[in-house]
Order: sequence, then structure tokens, then C-alpha cells
Amino acid sequence: MSDIKIVITGAAGRMGRTLIRQVTETAGCTVFGGLEPEGSAFLGQDTALLAGYSEPSGVCVTCDPLELFAQADAVIDFSVPAATAKFAGFAAQARIVHVVGTTGIDEDTQAQIKAASRHATIVQEGNMSLGVNLLGALVKKVAATLDIEWDIEILEMHHRHKVDAPSGTALLLGEAAAEGREVDLNDVSDRGRDGITGAREAGHIGFSSLRGGSVVGEHSVIFAADSERMVLSHIAEDRAIFARGAVKAALWGKGKGPGLFGMADVLGLSDI
Repeated sequence: MSDIKIVITGAAGRMGRTLIRQVTETAGCTVFGGLEPEGSAFLGQDTALLAGYSEPSGVCVTCDPLELFAQADAVIDFSVPAATAKFAGFAAQARIVHVVGTTGIDEDTQAQIKAASRHATIVQEGNMSLGVNLLGALVKKVAATLDIEWDIEILEMHHRHKVDAPSGTALLLGEAAAEGREVDLNDVSDRGRDGITGAREAGHIGFSSLRGGSVVGEHSVIFAADSERMVLSHIAEDRAIFARGAVKAALWGKGKGPGLFGMADVLGLSDI
């Protein structure tokens, strides 16, 4: 079988370069193209050189997704919500796999992604790592086991350049906790406390976000009751863990057919 041809969006960014290296070093995959916005200083540059390799690959960065998607098998997309919505539409037209790691997506953009999944194989997750998705499965199980007397708080920290909060991973964990308790996260989410807030509401799921330095990603889910606490945590030390998961998702999605999937599907965690 021939290699799966993968397009990388935001190819010149930190995550994009990490993805180029991961695809290059994964058997059965090849970097078919790199995308940057129109006017980017990186247009025309070789993707392998951008990723730190000494020899060029002959695959250069472009700003035209339509031409690339028409010939590719998959696109891995860690970009921004507006761009992801457009890429989802193009992936639907081309009937290819679209791996979405973009965070900060609003309801309108999510609706566009869902519509595109009628024609494209879309794997969407706030965090692509095996460890985080296993953590999510554990959080769901623990939340289902413990009663309302246990408060749930989610603490996350990322580098100073991250623009959205709470992180996509924190929301993934919050959704897992809400599913475990059979509630809608939108109804019980508490995303910040300042000033005289009053006592904590029973059953709410709290979020706290920290930003600073070069932290790749740290997440803790705290279950707190009278006289005891349980903390489930994950620490990301390298962006390569997200890239490995994203490439695994692209390989999994080839030939799968249209639909909207998550990393739990890719990793076989759906029944945990």
C-alpha cells in the first residue's frame, strides 16, 4: 500500500514543524504539503528545512488548500477556528480525513465541522495524546462513581502564548466529568471566580487557567470532599505527544468513511 499523503496546516508554527517531523518519521506517511496564510513570509519554503532537517524534501509551503486537498489523503489541522471551518469544508469536498486539534471553537464553527463530517472523516479532539484521553476515561468513571458531595475542579497551565482559556484539554476533561454525572457541562460549568462570589455551588465543575513561561500543558482534575481529596493529573513535556496522536488519527481515519469521531474512537477507549 502507498503512503498516506498528509497536509499540515500552520506548517511554519511550532506545532506545524513538530507535525512535519512526526509525519516524516512515521512509517506509512508522507508530508504532501504545508499550508500558511496568504502573505506569510514562509510561503515557498521547503517543509523539511522548516522542520529542522538538513536536506530539502521538495515539498514547499503554499497558501492554496484546494489544490492540495484534492490530491491528499488527510489534513492535520492545529490552526484557528475560522481557518478550521474553511478547511473542514474543503476536506468535505475532497472526501479526505480531517484531523482537528484546533481549540477555542465556538458553536457556529462546531456546526460547520459537524456538517462537513457528512462527507469527510473528521477526527476532532481538544488533546490528541494517549495519556490525556485515558485520563478523560478515568475522570468519567470516577465522576460516575462519586456522589454530589465530591466537588470537581479542573486546573490547567500553559505557555504564555496560548490565546484561549480554558484549554481544549480542560474542556475535554470537564465534558468527561459531566458525562460521568449525566449532566450538561454548560449547565454546571464555573469558569472563573473573582471578588465576593459566595459559596461554591454543589454539583458545579470549576475551571482555573494559569499562563506563563514555556509550559507545554499541565492538567489536574481535583475531586474534593470533606477531609479527603483525589487528584488525577497529566503533564505534557513535549508537543510530540500531540503530533503522535494526530498522525495516529490520520492513519486510523483512512478508509473509515464519513463521520465525526474523537480520540476515544481512535484509541479504543469509547467503552471505558
